[in-house]
Amino acid sequence: MLAGCAVQVAQSRGRVFPEPAHAYRNDFQRDRDRVVHARAFRRLEAKTQVFTRRYSDHFRNRLTHTIEVAQIARTLAGALGLNVDLAEALALVHDIGHPPFGHAGEKALDAAMRAQGLYFDHNLHALRIVEHFEERYAAFPGLNLTFEVREGIIKHSRDYDAKEFPELAGYLLDQRPPLEAQLIDLADEIAYNTADLDDGYEARLLNLEQIMAGVPGFEDFYREADQRYPGAARKLKFNEAMKRIMDRMVGDLIANTEACAQEAGVATIEQVRAHPTRLAAFSDEVEAARKQTKDFLHRNLYYSPALASEKEDAERIVSGLFAFWMDDPDSLPRNYREKAKLEPLPRVLCDYVAGMTDPFILDQYAKYCGR
Repeated sequence: MLAGCAVQVAQSRGRVFPEPAHAYRNDFQRDRDRVVHARAFRRLEAKTQVFTRRYSDHFRNRLTHTIEVAQIARTLAGALGLNVDLAEALALVHDIGHPPFGHAGEKALDAAMRAQGLYFDHNLHALRIVEHFEERYAAFPGLNLTFEVREGIIKHSRDYDAKEFPELAGYLLDQRPPLEAQLIDLADEIAYNTADLDDGYEARLLNLEQIMAGVPGFEDFYREADQRYPGAARKLKFNEAMKRIMDRMVGDLIANTEACAQEAGVATIEQVRAHPTRLAAFSDEVEAARKQTKDFLHRNLYYSPALASEKEDAERIVSGLFAFWMDDPDSLPRNYREKAKLEPLPRVLCDYVAGMTDPFILDQYAKYCGR
């Protein structure tokens, strides 16, 4: 039984191209499976999350990060009585629009587009992927996902203004997204904050003393683990502390979201959509801890000198290839040359570069721009 404010699959607004019901999977389960089988989803395995493979094959990439977000999203949705199938589909598709080289690659691609009077937005690019670029079915273009999944792709992490984005007018921009979609951005925060601490510690770019001083609650949790498992290795005690931090964030998000909905008198999906603000949220205390942890990671990891050269390489490679093809579009593959006859060249280049994996863009840069 789902909560009254959950999205009921039977009440879905459906697909752009109507399809008959499946014998043993509901529509959100089919969406989940279509995402998993998409080429763009597979490419996430070779896209940087924070660390390239120069450090280790053990660290997260976009794909493993996405799987962790999906696990957290399922837990959150299940505990709140929401639609787990929808939450899982949204979690699996939430990063599908990211370019190679993590945030450095995204920054460089956006800068290249802005120099042409355009921009890059990974949510909107993800929508283009599932609506147009994936070619798997003879009956329709794209993946033909349900309205609720397509809406969640663009609205899970931000609100778009209909005046600024008229092309999105059909996605109820004057309304809040369902709770299943609201949870995805927060599940993403939980996943990458804890994972980046873990990978940063494994990479020896963060030490135990730094984390104890900078991450709220970590020292207390680590001391508890030390008392309970005095003979355990430091890394195992670290793992115990990280497990407790994740559990605190997940448990708080469940309890606080439920309390916010009750306080607002929200009991139906229509009321969720009509509410002036998003209802999925951490408590004030945990939100403050989340912000402090994120600030700690920005200061000590994301902008650390050890990663600076990789960020510089990423920006040089993305911007260099983009500039090369702007000057010499005849060097593009034939299908992209054909697309450039129908769409602006910068948009075609953006679509091409954004879809590349880290190894492929490195090969392309070596081929066209030199090493």
